[in-house]
Amino acid sequence: KTVTSLSIMDLHNRKNADVSGSIKIRDGANTVDVVSASPEQTRDLRGRVVSMIFQDPMSSLHPYYKISNQLCESYLVHHPRQKKAALDKAISMLELVGIPNPEKRVFDYPHQFSGGMRQRVMIAMALMNDPKILIADEPTTALDVTVQAQILALLGDLQKKLNMGIVLITHDLGVVAQVSDRVNVMYAGKIVESGSVDDIFYRPLAPYTLGLLNSIPRAGDKKTGRLSAIAGQPPSMINLPTGCSFAPRCEFKDKVAGGLCASAMPDLIGISQDHRTRCHLDEKERAKLFPTLAVK
Repeated sequence: KTVTSLSIMDLHNRKNADVSGSIKIRDGANTVDVVSASPEQTRDLRGRVVSMIFQDPMSSLHPYYKISNQLCESYLVHHPRQKKAALDKAISMLELVGIPNPEKRVFDYPHQFSGGMRQRVMIAMALMNDPKILIADEPTTALDVTVQAQILALLGDLQKKLNMGIVLITHDLGVVAQVSDRVNVMYAGKIVESGSVDDIFYRPLAPYTLGLLNSIPRAGDKKTGRLSAIAGQPPSMINLPTGCSFAPRCEFKDKVAGGLCASAMPDLIGISQDHRTRCHLDEKERAKLFPTLAVK
């Protein structure tokens, strides 16, 4: 998931990465393909059109520099020699994300902020150039439950105020259910199901999605014994199995004729207008199997 977000931002070292395909970002009346764009073009997009909140606010801020320096740096990339405007913008963004007394706190160092406040600073940094797309990579990692709820509420509020799209990366299904409109479920680097949040949680089509949902503990469930888990282990990304990457762990692979799951990677196919899945099960077989496993 993080690799995907870094690809959108073109933050991979291309000397050490095999880059293919296309990533298209709309910039006003133009569309830029990040994969084929020059470094100068993608540098111009970063921060201004698409921006990112990185994982772990406790280590993402440089401990030797004041918050003012770190916030103003990204602004000055797109607005050279406008230091006064950059500082004013930094104070404004800190106020927007709920940092008290921003005129003073902007000159503090990262160690003077709590974990939740550092995450708010990271959000302010990402918003310094008014991006149209905000990528939030595990924005609640390492935060306690109360602070997690505050950060998620803040992101939802900012999305509405600033009219921007948010790409939220998370492994927490509760967070997905709470804040998402559309969901892409990924396994071994590929999207295995894509749909609305209701489709994913109430009408899942991919065996991996079903496994995830069935692993959720439910209050009031009278079943005893071990929690439900997906059998097996995730594959090594440097030695992926031939065919479907989930096949070695899939309880439905025997329902597909000819051992196709083990020999060919399925395409991401549309089951309805906005609901797609990457699975060899045909619709009739899926209709027999999935209703009995639907999440209540």
